[in-house]
Amino acid sequence: MTKTILFIEDESALQKTFGEVLTQEGYSMISALDGELGLRMAESKKPDLIILDLILPRMNGFEVLKSLKESEETKNIPVIVLTNLGSMEDVDKAISLGATTYLVKADYKLEEVLEKIAAIIKQ
Repeated sequence: MTKTILFIEDESALQKTFGEVLTQEGYSMISALDGELGLRMAESKKPDLIILDLILPRMNGFEVLKSLKESEETKNIPVIVLTNLGSMEDVDKAISLGATTYLVKADYKLEEVLEKIAAIIKQ
């Protein structure tokens, strides 16, 4: 069965690139350009994995993550934080709120992100 990934990211070019690659890899991708929509989609679509940016319009990634982990319906969905924020404080906050993995965009190539996604989805 195809695994569904929800990508909550306000940069549409990055969404498009990821969408194409994830589709080639056999995943089904749904995306949201802001935090509020992302949260609603997580609740209605129940994806297998969520990739979440922290800097988002309407509701930031920390708020989205907190809400996801407080909800019975979405608390068990693994969340990869993929962001430009690289401070230890941000990393610690995201992990303490329940993120599975924290990746800084500048430090990872797309292939490496795909490997992380595959590893988490297989668990």
